[in-house]
Amino acid sequence: MTASPRLERIVEMTAAELNVRLGEALALYVTAMNYPPGTVEQRAPMWLAHMMREDWRCVVALGEQDELVGIGYGYRGAAGQWWHEQVRRGLMAVAPPTVVEDWLTDYFELTELHVLPRAQGRGLGEDLLRRLMEGVPSSRVLLSTPEGPSKAWRLYRRVGFVDVLRHYQFTGDPRPFAVLGRVLPIV
Repeated sequence: MTASPRLERIVEMTAAELNVRLGEALALYVTAMNYPPGTVEQRAPMWLAHMMREDWRCVVALGEQDELVGIGYGYRGAAGQWWHEQVRRGLMAVAPPTVVEDWLTDYFELTELHVLPRAQGRGLGEDLLRRLMEGVPSSRVLLSTPEGPSKAWRLYRRVGFVDVLRHYQFTGDPRPFAVLGRVLPIV
């Protein structure tokens, strides 16, 4: 039996283009993460704020009917941003200052990377990741992901991400997270 051809196409989106489809993008996020529907209202202002950050970029996978089936976005991480400060606090507790500075200087924060469950398992997440990272001017990329075996973990390990911080609890979330990173470019 042969695998069915992949019908998705990956395109870059501007902040204005994503803003028009923000409801659809957030519904994809909620579905992919299996979050309650109310998460959309909570996340919308955050995503809108992210779109205004330095070096923000976004790629999406579009299905046969031009519907969103995958999304990835991120931006240049910087001091003063919530995630940056959380990771700095966690790293300072377990690593020497030189390691903290190495990771938290000149990095791209891979903020979101999601694929609808019906489109998973065919390499779309990796294609989104690679396309998003093309031409990123930062020297490193960092991300956080819940601890535990998952498709996301397998993807990140396959493309060379290493442990930066493990079993970290971000303020306001009881789950343990890992912060993973790698040098750019991804080849």
